[in-house]
Amino acid sequence: MTDKTKIYFVSDAHFGIDAKYSSDFREKLMIKWLDEVKQDAAELILGGDMFDFWFEYKHLIPRGFASLFAKFRELSDSGIKISYYAGNHDMWTFGYIEQVTGAELIRGTQVREIAGKAFFIGHGDGLGPYDKRYNFLKKIFSSTFFQFLFRLIHPSITFRIAFAWSSSSRKKHRYPDQINFEDEWLVKYARTVLQSQQVDYFVFGHRHIPFQHSLSDKTLFTNLGDWLFNFSYAVFDGERMELNKYEIPQMK
Repeated sequence: MTDKTKIYFVSDAHFGIDAKYSSDFREKLMIKWLDEVKQDAAELILGGDMFDFWFEYKHLIPRGFASLFAKFRELSDSGIKISYYAGNHDMWTFGYIEQVTGAELIRGTQVREIAGKAFFIGHGDGLGPYDKRYNFLKKIFSSTFFQFLFRLIHPSITFRIAFAWSSSSRKKHRYPDQINFEDEWLVKYARTVLQSQQVDYFVFGHRHIPFQHSLSDKTLFTNLGDWLFNFSYAVFDGERMELNKYEIPQMK
């Protein structure tokens, strides 16, 4: 029997929108991946933005994702811990996701110990002073007053606005041909954290660029990439942190 000791990380699936591959295809692919990792997983860490837009009304949630939620619940019921770090696209979850999946929701960043190592984990949005415009918008989106006003608008309008905004953002987003790691905002932020505390592993999503970068001989930075174009994920086996890409099989 395989020992369940590994920690798996995945982020930025943005289910609900179609890209190079449809959302339905990508969801089925993740379910297939989850069926594989459940064999040796002790914990599944979701790094945020698993859904492109998520907003819960009192009696209404975004449609779809039943198979994915059922798979998360299956893993949770089997004893695999699921930690969900809310991102900027799914910050408006108010209990439903946690209830149906059995996940623990974490907002913001968290420093935690895994196998004797200090992990600094978060989605990665709004950290440091590097994107002042977004940091201002995040304060608005996070306010309970704004959320109250948003609920007053009919869902058919709010969802249309959200998906139009997301589509515009994706068109503006460009993956760099080459990565200057030290110019990456989250790398800069991680270095400021290291000035006051020791961290063995930084793990973020948000940037959609799968890469690892050694900040020192004791600290490794990992960006999880995404499940939108790269189908990337990380796994920690208690000694090493590896970043992998899931091979896309021929699926019916």
